[in-house]
Amino acid sequence: MNQYIDINELGRNAKSASRKLSILSETEKNALLSAIHNALLENKHKILEANERDLDRAKSIGLSAALLERLELNTLKFNDMLSGLKQVIELKDPIGASDGSWINTDGLEISSKRVPLGVIGIIYESRPNVTIDATALCLKTGNAVILKGGSDALETNMAMMKAIRSAISFTNIPEGCVQLVESTDRALVKDLLEATEYIDCIIPRGGAGLIQFVVHNSKVPVIETGAGNCHIYVDAEYSVESAIDIIENAKIQRPGACNAVETVLIHKQIAPKLVPALVQRLRNQKVTLALCKEAMPLIDPPQSGVHLATERDWCTEYLDYKLAVKLVDSMDAAISHIDTYSTGHSESILTHSYENSRRFTHEVDSAAVYVNASTRFTDGYVFGFGAEIGISTQKLHARGPMGLHALTTTKFIILGKNHTRQ
Repeated sequence: MNQYIDINELGRNAKSASRKLSILSETEKNALLSAIHNALLENKHKILEANERDLDRAKSIGLSAALLERLELNTLKFNDMLSGLKQVIELKDPIGASDGSWINTDGLEISSKRVPLGVIGIIYESRPNVTIDATALCLKTGNAVILKGGSDALETNMAMMKAIRSAISFTNIPEGCVQLVESTDRALVKDLLEATEYIDCIIPRGGAGLIQFVVHNSKVPVIETGAGNCHIYVDAEYSVESAIDIIENAKIQRPGACNAVETVLIHKQIAPKLVPALVQRLRNQKVTLALCKEAMPLIDPPQSGVHLATERDWCTEYLDYKLAVKLVDSMDAAISHIDTYSTGHSESILTHSYENSRRFTHEVDSAAVYVNASTRFTDGYVFGFGAEIGISTQKLHARGPMGLHALTTTKFIILGKNHTRQ
């Protein structure tokens, strides 16, 4: 699996294919995606068998339960993945859409329209569904894509890529439109990051370590995504039972996801009732909790799996069955904590106060801000984008779940009548 791979060759193939993709009609792109959908369905058992082999290897090296969950591609996840692909097919193609037109003082007719970015490199960890989500979104927007998945999912990704290639082979579209780096050699990541001649944009998806490595080492423009130190603030008079239900969902439903809650901020007024009940519910789910020094005395008698929080806990994206809890004496203190430690991904307030909800959504500077809901909803599929290429936590070009529109840029068209500039 570590045969020699020339990233520049992949780049040349992608660049050439991108020119063909950029002029395809929506009908042609949808036909290609439908063929890929059918090929994946026909090869479902082979893909799931490959995933079982990846899972067995991951278990043998002691990968955590949360990371195994991210790696697993069971029947339900496979079907959800194909549903996302079908939804992308049904969405309107943004390419060619007008952003507006006007006539300037010189009489030139100026308009702008959406065009593809070109060649996109996706560097990601664990989740095999990213292979299909990225393929669908890139092809629908006329972009070629080079995929570099994690070593733990290599067999799964190769099985899916084999199906994708079989679908493409029956068209007149070059295979270079979708390529997978079929190697576990980490040096190839750096090659991708330096391929400025061929790749127009790099999008990393994974933990904070991967994202920061890409941001600090890439010569290709990067859209920073994913790192999710997400918070839930429970206001003074919110329902204890409702708060526990929402927090449990945000932590337990998929703890390895970037939109899982990592720190809960609790108003001191509700803490005596909420903290003991929350700890009991989450300990029953095998969650380890890091409590601030003000919250620790509320757990009497002390419980195993509950320890005193340190500064590092407020900074950590656990991606695991772990949660930090801090008491605050006001919403000002909650917002200040979020401003200090948030990665700008997703935050939520649980409150019965309309005024507090409005203030929280206005003052908290993150890509997604919720009122009385779990942070787990920050997802391109849930938002109606069919799938997502990632969740951008930066502010330039795109922010939040990135769907089709985020994979486009602008071209200006200027119509003149023998115009010369004076």
